[in-house]
Amino acid sequence: VQLQASGGGLVQAGGSLRLSCTASGRTFSTNAMGWFRQAPGKEREFVAGQSWTGVKTFYADSVRGRFTISRDNAKNTVYLEMNSLKPEDTAVYYCAARKPVSSFSRVWVGPSDYDYWGQGTQVTVSS
Repeated sequence: VQLQASGGGLVQAGGSLRLSCTASGRTFSTNAMGWFRQAPGKEREFVAGQSWTGVKTFYADSVRGRFTISRDNAKNTVYLEMNSLKPEDTAVYYCAARKPVSSFSRVWVGPSDYDYWGQGTQVTVSS
């Protein structure tokens, strides 16, 4: 699976962006998906995740209520809708996919839980 992230950019605090991550190589309808971010000098951190069924979602405390993860299996694309952006949201955002190793449906929150990564897209929020 190859992942291509897009949609990043420069936005003022309080603004919105929608990130997209399109998968190619195989259908991703059975992959759990996640979004992570990494700010300069910091470790990569979990932002949002969705089970392979799309039923379960989970968010980091810092973004809950502002960000929404969703997927369109017909388009092999997962989205991250980001609202009420803050300067502390500034980071490179990565999408990730987990191999469908079982039918068990859950959200995975660790970087090591994922097998495929996109190249990252920069999000910069100005104050």
